[in-house]
Formats: sequence, structure tokens, C-alpha cells
Amino acid sequence: MRVLALDAATEACSVALLDGTDLIGRFEEPGRGHAERLLGMVDEVLAESGLGLCALDGIAASVGPGGFTGVRITVAAAQGLAFGAGLGVVPVSTLESLAAQAVSRGASRVLACLDARMHEVYWGAFLADAPRGVLALSPPRVSGADAVRMPGDAPYRGIGRGFGAYPALGALPNLVLDPADCTRLPNAREIAVLGRLRFAAGEALDPADLTPLYLRDKVAFTAAERAERAGRS
Repeated sequence: MRVLALDAATEACSVALLDGTDLIGRFEEPGRGHAERLLGMVDEVLAESGLGLCALDGIAASVGPGGFTGVRITVAAAQGLAFGAGLGVVPVSTLESLAAQAVSRGASRVLACLDARMHEVYWGAFLADAPRGVLALSPPRVSGADAVRMPGDAPYRGIGRGFGAYPALGALPNLVLDPADCTRLPNAREIAVLGRLRFAAGEALDPADLTPLYLRDKVAFTAAERAERAGRS
């Protein structure tokens, strides 16, 4: 199965093409210009593979949570490419992608956490699962760092830049945290692997049905809210 994966939902921008056991990928933190770089990466991996879009079996897209603009860029790019080539799509969350990174290195339970700005984090708990790659143990959430909790008493591997942004999360009970994992961001490589499992399970969607996973409906504090927070600090 040949799956193209896209992600521009966070600081990173990445594309991967999984063809059987061969995986071609690009990963960068461009700072800005995610839309142009994402499509450029698509051209690069297709050229390297020698394949055209119509030779693919589907597209796996990161749908968030993450930056509003980046999530929209990824979803729109996946829809446009899929419509043009007559392909189905599958959604993969950024938190699932992070959890899959930890699972690939032997973790059985994972707490994935991204910096959501505005003094909050996006987070979710996951279990390694052969049929799906990762299985959510809790719904994806956005909250203050002090509200993050892991289901049960088993050890969890922590991963994601939420831990770097809020070091107090490292004190959570039963959490195992490698400092290198505090710098991790989602990568299209894992999105491609998870996407292939979902295509094989018959979960392909019409591109029109691909929807973003935002978790919240605002991107910044108002001036009044900033003043109120400053007054409390």
C-alpha cells in the first residue's frame, strides 16, 4: 500500500511517502511559509519515489490539535491533492503521531503533550495497539498543565514539547520522561504508518469529510483578558 502523509499543524512541517517497507520523508521547522514548504515537500518525495499522485492508495493527514493556521493548511492540502487524484483520506491526530514515536521505541503506554500556548497544553493518553498502532485511553484534551492526568497506575512514557514548555509536568506520578522527548514534534513518518493501518481497516473518507480537530475556538487572549491575567499575577 502506498500512502502519502502530510503535517503542518505545529512548528514543524513534514511529508512522508510509505510504499511497502520503503519510507521517504522530509521534516523541517521552517518558522513560516508552511503552505509553500508543505507542497514543495510533496513534490520532492514524489520525485524521489518516481511515483505520481494517481499511483497512490490514499493520503493520511494530520488534523490537529495544533496551530489553527497549520491545521487548516494540512487539511486543505490533503483535500486538494486527494480530490485531484481521486484518492481517499484518513485523519491522524498530532497526539497520535507523537504517541506512535514513543511506541516505535518500545513504550507500551504514552502521554503525548504539545504546547497549546495561552498557558495550556494539548494532551492525550495512549496504549500501544498492534491493529491500529496506538489506541486512545482518553479523549484528546486542552487544559492547563495542572489538569493533566493519566488513566490508571501503570507507567507512561512522556513525549512532546508540552513537557519542555511546562517542566512541572515531569513530576506527574508514574511518568517516565527522557529529556530528548521533551523536544519532539509530530512527524509525517508516523502519520504514514498509522494511516496505512487505517486504510487497511477500511476507514478511508471522502476528502470532503476530512475535518480539523481544533479542541478550542480561540487563538489568543483579548486585551481585557491579558490585563486581567496580569493583575492576578
